[in-house]
Amino acid sequence: MSCSSCSYDGNGAPKGCGNKGHCTSGSCNKMNTYDWLATRDIYDPLSYGIVEVSFKKGARKDFYWNPDYTDAITGDMVLVEGSSGGYDIGRVSLSGDLVRLQMKKKKVNEERVTHKIIRKANYRDHEKLEEVRSKEKKALVKARVIARTIGLDMKLGDVEYQGDGKKATFYYTAEGRIDFRELVRQYAREFRIKIEMRQIGSRQESARIGGLGACGRELCCSTWLSDFKSVTTAAARYQNIAINQTKLSGQCGRLKCCLNYELDSYIDALADFPKKADKLKTEKGRATLIKTDIFKGLMYYAYEGEYMRGPIVALDKERVKEILAMNAEGAKPSELVDARAQMLEVVEKEIEFADVTGEIELPNIKRKKRKGNRNRPSNRGKSQRSGRKPQGNKPKGEKKDSEGGNLKDGSRNKDEGQGEKKSRNPKSSRSSKRGPRRDNKGERKKDE
Repeated sequence: MSCSSCSYDGNGAPKGCGNKGHCTSGSCNKMNTYDWLATRDIYDPLSYGIVEVSFKKGARKDFYWNPDYTDAITGDMVLVEGSSGGYDIGRVSLSGDLVRLQMKKKKVNEERVTHKIIRKANYRDHEKLEEVRSKEKKALVKARVIARTIGLDMKLGDVEYQGDGKKATFYYTAEGRIDFRELVRQYAREFRIKIEMRQIGSRQESARIGGLGACGRELCCSTWLSDFKSVTTAAARYQNIAINQTKLSGQCGRLKCCLNYELDSYIDALADFPKKADKLKTEKGRATLIKTDIFKGLMYYAYEGEYMRGPIVALDKERVKEILAMNAEGAKPSELVDARAQMLEVVEKEIEFADVTGEIELPNIKRKKRKGNRNRPSNRGKSQRSGRKPQGNKPKGEKKDSEGGNLKDGSRNKDEGQGEKKSRNPKSSRSSKRGPRRDNKGERKKDE
């Protein structure tokens, strides 16, 4: 749950945001609080003598007396007296008059506060605390194995070591009461420390472990929600949410606490809707309520046909009240008029459209003609493979004779080439076009 940038230095101050242990993102400590009075440089001659101390990054909080000689303020790591001897290490999360309000909210009297702060924590105390916290994960795995071998129907959720390492508190959830006397003996024999077992609910377990909800944010119970109110399926019905147990349940297995957040707004909006409006009688037939849009104030009805449901019509809640009053007097409207269509007509009347036909003329776009098909395969390679010389574009009416000359009149020389076929041998055609042979000195060779 804590980010790596908010690690602590030797004096106990965080290295990240430096906001005295209260991260600006609100994700470093569970149940994070902001002591806005401590950030102001104001001297309080009548300061409150009790402070709130959080342990294990806000997983547990308690109230302690703060003597004057400690000089502990909000954000300091302090040593406090343990509940059963020894000492524990925590961080001061609230001080001053805000503690008085916090105690009033949690219904804690001053007479119940019996322990006090011993002193500020030093570098050695921080090392001891990190060493103790590193043992908790291994201890939790061993404790679950021992509980499974004994056969107890319980689930261990978290382990918290005391700051001095002489006591460990095991938090578990169970359906009923469990006789764990034998379990405590085996834990004491295995871990060699004092054992305390504390039963919590499933929501408290999720708050201690933490996690991400379906909304993508951290769980409310592990960040800011401190009081758990009962949640029922009626909250989902008021908000027109389908009763699906898997979607409505949180990570704790109970109904999500966020179902109560907007419930009051939905109840206030539903107070203006007509009661017993499931059926409406018209001359066209009887209409049944399909769904309700609470915040838009629309109710959707559909005519009951012989074989299937008719078209869906949206009615305003005031119109539904009028139709119910007519049905009570024995009268019926001719048909139901869709409120959405009426709204569109009103909008179209309010908006004046200007006729711009002929006022704006767009210029014609001249498109360039494509020069042939570029994707057409070339015959150049085929002519080279066949041994023929590719012929270029010839002028019309001009042909080649058998000797390589051109005949402009397009007729074939009958005297010289009559009955002779054109040579198909590529070597002969090449040799006919070559000039007379010459020796190395440049003189012509005589034909043999």
